Amino acid sequence: MNNKTWDLVSLPSNRKAVGCKWVFREKENADGIVNRYNARLVAKGFHQVAGSDFNESFSPVIKLVTVRLILTLALTNK
Repeated sequence: MNNKTWDLVSLPSNRKAVGCKWVFREKENADGIVNRYNARLVAKGFHQVAGSDFNESFSPVIKLVTVRLILTLALTNK
């Protein structure tokens, strides 16, 4: 909140917060020795109901080749 990237807002009275859980994993080398530990926080999105909790979901994915192509076309056409 100090860097002004997000705002803390109150939850509407007719909604429930989506739960979350920590997932821990050990990354190992090829010989089986533990190299490092990973941890991530995962939202339990399966509790959400379509239409009331969200309307649609979209995750844009772009390949680096596409970005290079667009930059090349922009530079050649000024």
